[in-house]
Amino acid sequence: MEQAIEQRVSRGEFMGAVLVARGGKPVLDRGYGKASLEWGILNSPATRFRLGSITKQFTAASILLLEERGILKTDDRIKKYLPDAPAAWDQISIFNLLTHTSGIPDLTAFPDFEASEALPTTPERTVARFREKPLEFEPGTKFAYSNSGYILLGYLLEKITGETYQDFVQKNIFDRLGMKNSGYDSSTEVIPHHAEGYTPKGGKVLVAGYVNMSLPFSAGGLYSTTEDLLLWEEGLYGGKLLSPESVKKMTTPFLGDPAKDYAFGVVVTYAPNGAKTVWHSGSIEGFDACMVYGFADRLAVIVLSNLNGDAARQLSDELRMIARNEGTPTDVGR
Repeated sequence: MEQAIEQRVSRGEFMGAVLVARGGKPVLDRGYGKASLEWGILNSPATRFRLGSITKQFTAASILLLEERGILKTDDRIKKYLPDAPAAWDQISIFNLLTHTSGIPDLTAFPDFEASEALPTTPERTVARFREKPLEFEPGTKFAYSNSGYILLGYLLEKITGETYQDFVQKNIFDRLGMKNSGYDSSTEVIPHHAEGYTPKGGKVLVAGYVNMSLPFSAGGLYSTTEDLLLWEEGLYGGKLLSPESVKKMTTPFLGDPAKDYAFGVVVTYAPNGAKTVWHSGSIEGFDACMVYGFADRLAVIVLSNLNGDAARQLSDELRMIARNEGTPTDVGR
């Protein structure tokens, strides 16, 4: 595993932190390259990285916590909580938002998205950008990855609970699981041990473009460390946060599309012997991440990078195969 990682580091494809654990016990736990190229500060297991779309599984778990408390049901129509929602949303359920089957178009694909990334916003203003857009398909009939849907989930959570998304996740997940190095990222606050984000361009490594962290919200706004994310996976799938019924619901794919077996904030795959693996990647300016967890062997592979590119996702595949003595893939991309 070290050799596989070092090859990518030496080619300038990866810097970040990697943790591989079996049964909750790390077998590899190291940082690689620099958390700050400007200051020469090294990455370590304590370095905090932006998670991008890995945030979505925390949002999904938050919704399931509310369901367990009898505050909502995932089958509820969102109109129940947003009575002024457009008529086109009448048939959209919370379940549709969780499984990317709502038909709401993805905000990140809008022509003006890149120009708006640096601007501060609120959940309400962000939702307003897509609430009048026509649906791409009838809710529940197709899968189409939509950051808009997960932003809407965070907005609903705030409306229903009266708490901010940041406070809810902190109190109900991070504090509960002892995740002391995780939180909602900020464009202005000083966050200790936070990596700088970089992107390759024209043979050089540049400081990544700026994104105001009020924009990704519940679709991509969290930061964490590899060790905290192991606490998350062991806590979530080990029954420390949700009931077995909720974990099963969260990890059961809906449409069964082989290319996108999406459940609630995670992609689910099955081995020929039926063993279940869940994974998700994340990408945001300057950061890429990928997490894989196998239920049968409790194999966790967590790769966090502060250099944009495919290395985090590819390494997660490669390290998983090495850890299971499955050789190494000839094509490690997904």
